[in-house]
Amino acid sequence: MVFWIAVVRAFFALALMVFGVEEPERAAATLEKPKPRFSDAWRLSRPFWAVVGVAVVLTLARFSEAFLVLRAQNVGLAIAIVPAVMVVMNIVYALSAYPAGVLSDRFGRQGVLIVGVSTLVFADLILAFTTSVPVLLVGVVFWGLHMGLTQGLLATLVADTAPAELRGTAFGVFNLASGIAMLIASVVAGALWDIYGPVATFLAGAALTAMALIGLLALLARFAEGNKNVGSEHGHD
Repeated sequence: MVFWIAVVRAFFALALMVFGVEEPERAAATLEKPKPRFSDAWRLSRPFWAVVGVAVVLTLARFSEAFLVLRAQNVGLAIAIVPAVMVVMNIVYALSAYPAGVLSDRFGRQGVLIVGVSTLVFADLILAFTTSVPVLLVGVVFWGLHMGLTQGLLATLVADTAPAELRGTAFGVFNLASGIAMLIASVVAGALWDIYGPVATFLAGAALTAMALIGLLALLARFAEGNKNVGSEHGHD
């Protein structure tokens, strides 16, 4: 029954794409563009690759959400209600994504991203040491909050650091790198779980997240320095 519900939602999304989305009219000149090439990826800027690097490290830390379900079973949550873990995580993710965008527009996305990545550290630490279901759910809430605070803003950084004519390529590279990182992260997390147990798995996630946070701080500092230099050059002009 659950899978039939998922199929209905998938068809509904497909119908929206087919009947509800229209391409804007474009001039003939804009339609005649050279075909994309794999070599175009190497034309992307260093700041873009820095964003990809931070996202990859963060994805290595944020392995598959299936481990949240495993952890729930591990601390004694009844199998019949284990899916509630994913429900809670996705509800928090959905509810926090829009406020995160509003806050980033109003106060700047740097602070929101830093808070979001820091939240994953707390989530991993809670999930590593919890022995009760209520505390586990707190960790799941922090995990979902991290998703809402970071995922949309990372995509914004990709758009900011990629040339307009290569944004499609940039998002393709970004998602490819993130997908590969997620696969590696889940394999490594599974091996850690089997050999050392859940505590080691989530502590490793916390350590990698801390590394991603350091990289993010360095990246944002570099952006700020670059903007400062550009501003000073315009001031001299």
